[in-house]
This record gives sequence, structure tokens and C-alpha cells, in this order.
Amino acid sequence: MRFSACIELLFADEHPGFPDRIRAAKAAGLDAVEFWRFSSKDLDAVRSALDETGLPLAGILCEPISPLTTPDAHATFLEGVRTSLAAAQRLGTNMLIAQAGDDQPGIARVAQHAAIVKVLREAAKILEGTGVVLALEPLNDRVDHPGYYLTSTEEGLDIVDEVARPEVRLIYDIYHSAVMGERIEDVLAGRVDRVVHAHLADTPGRHEPGTGTMDWADRLKWLHGQGYDGLVGLEYKPVKPTVEGLEFRDQL
Repeated sequence: MRFSACIELLFADEHPGFPDRIRAAKAAGLDAVEFWRFSSKDLDAVRSALDETGLPLAGILCEPISPLTTPDAHATFLEGVRTSLAAAQRLGTNMLIAQAGDDQPGIARVAQHAAIVKVLREAAKILEGTGVVLALEPLNDRVDHPGYYLTSTEEGLDIVDEVARPEVRLIYDIYHSAVMGERIEDVLAGRVDRVVHAHLADTPGRHEPGTGTMDWADRLKWLHGQGYDGLVGLEYKPVKPTVEGLEFRDQL
């Protein structure tokens, strides 16, 4: 199993300098790094640290974050896809993370669902032939993202299937899914091949595996057993020094 460190969170206490977190991830034996907003980073310094360590960059956010649930925001989102694609190519990553945005009051869910499908089809045309995919991310609205539209893994997969383009895939976040009360074997049944990336944190608390009560190891093993061979992004808030918290890997 291969792990990517979300360096917005991991190594942050130990290394205020962002490129140093990439070096720390390499020293800790991790397989890749990822982060959120590229617009707030020194991309030359990030690229230099990636080249120095040989670590791949698993993904970055598609910016600006613009609600896919409303057509009024689609032009902004699509322009952001173009800008984010340029950043992805500069940094050598093949994944942009897309968030659906908040539920729009007074607009039927079926209309919002259709709006997401429509704009992702347009985004796929921008990405065609680049090797970069747009990964749609369901999130929980019970703890971390109140008001968020796309809380269901199954609906996220339905959207991916309706878009029907190889440039659009799903991020499966084990933490968010568990907070929403989902069973991995139910929501991913027969559709693991649509998942381009996974995220992991324990619940409750969103800390490192082993700090909560989630059956995280069973979920990871199920995912791997179904043929998922991609990276698992460690997107948690460490309560221990980061390297110490990585000892959970010994349990797999």
C-alpha cells in the first residue's frame, strides 16, 4: 500500500517551511505528497524540492473553488480548470481535486446534480489529452463541511458515470464516508475502478489512524482487495509528532 502525505497538515508543526515538508516526507518513507491551494505556494521552491527528493505530487486543488451546483459559477470554474491545469503541469501532477460546493437553497437537488454533470463534461474537454484528471470529492456535512452538496459517495459515482469521460474520476475519502455512516463495501460495490485517489483519517477527531474508533484497517484492506492500487492520501490532523503517528503503517 502506497501513502501520500498531505503536507498542509503532516509535518506542519515540525517544518514551517513548506518545501521542507516534502523533504521530511521523503525521509519518513512516504511515497508521494499532496497539498491544497497552489496559489498560496512558492511553486518554484515546491518544484525544486520535488525534483530533489524524487517524490511525485499526487494532486492539488482546482482553484478557485467555485460551486458546481449553480450554472452562474460555471464560467469561473472552467477558467480555474485552465489555470489549475497549467499549475499541475508545472508541478508534474496528474490530478486536480474538484469540490462540488454548497447545496443551493430553493433549487431542486436534481437540477444541482445536472449542473454538476454539465460543467464536468465541459471541464473534461479542457483536460482531454493532457493526462490530468479532475477528481470529484464527496465530503461530510455533519462535522466538517455543513451545507456541502455532495455528501454521498454513491451520488458522486453516479455523477462520474453520467459524465462518462476518463478525465473525470472520484476521490474516495474514508474519513468523510465514515462520518456520513457509509459502509465502504456498499457504496463502492462494483465501481472501485472509478476511484482515482483515496484519503484517510480516523474518526472521531480526524486524526491519525488508531486515535479513533473507525475500522480503518479493514476499510483499507477491502479497498486494496477490490483492486485499488492507487495512493492513499494521509489527510489528517496529527496529534503526535508526524513521524511517530505514521507507525500505524506497521498494522497493515
